[in-house]
Amino acid sequence: MPNAIDFETLVSQIGEAVIISDRDENILFWNASAERIFGYSSDEALGKTLSIITPERFRERHSKGYFHTIQTGVTKYGNTLLRVPAVHKDGRSISIAFSVSMLFDDQNQPIAIAAVVRDETERFQEERNLKAKLAAYEKASNAPNG
Repeated sequence: MPNAIDFETLVSQIGEAVIISDRDENILFWNASAERIFGYSSDEALGKTLSIITPERFRERHSKGYFHTIQTGVTKYGNTLLRVPAVHKDGRSISIAFSVSMLFDDQNQPIAIAAVVRDETERFQEERNLKAKLAAYEKASNAPNG
């Protein structure tokens, strides 16, 4: 059996962002893929809240859900891939998909949330374009012949 790979080595090599935030929504861990997807270096992101990547219009709702999850230790999104808008450092909107996992201390109390995040901006735009083309085709095919 090969030597065990430590956590930091593993998450530094994967293509998805790995973000871990504490009970107060402060970012504790931010890998290289998070830097690539969101534009913030690790030094810029660590210690900040998740609001740096959450669109302003969703921040209150996000925080309420986050703190409810930390207080209860239960997430309804554990086995779900969520697709939501996010914000890049340069201010542009991006589309992400992510899953979350709770992290617990030795007394089984929730202490952090880990998210594995993928950039879906290109796929989302392609899907949007295809839907627009389909709608135009349906409209044209339903138009009366003249």
